Amino acid sequence: MKTKLEDIAKEDGRFGAAALKFVYEGLGYTAKKIPTEPSHITGQTLCEGLRKLALEKWGRLAMLTLNTWNIKTTRDFGEIVYLMIKYKWMSAQPTDSIDDFNNVYDFKTAFKDQFQF
Repeated sequence: MKTKLEDIAKEDGRFGAAALKFVYEGLGYTAKKIPTEPSHITGQTLCEGLRKLALEKWGRLAMLTLNTWNIKTTRDFGEIVYLMIKYKWMSAQPTDSIDDFNNVYDFKTAFKDQFQF
């Protein structure tokens, strides 16, 4: 039986359960919406899917929402993914690395600069 996301978040302490749920939801979203090789989504592709999902869900408030959850860079997405891999909520290929999530995009550019105020 899998450890609940709420328990994982509580034990880890860096990200709340809502952040973990968002990344898990984003994996399914990415698999459906972004063309990928069968049964494998790279860190960069997942980051792109998470960007699109966040903008779809929250629009101008996407960056604020993510920051509230202590997600401030694409590396934070990777930290959550590898935490979820540890608890068997996700899996990785031998060629995957947490470094695949480093600097995929800048949050300000991805979530703020595109909106006209």
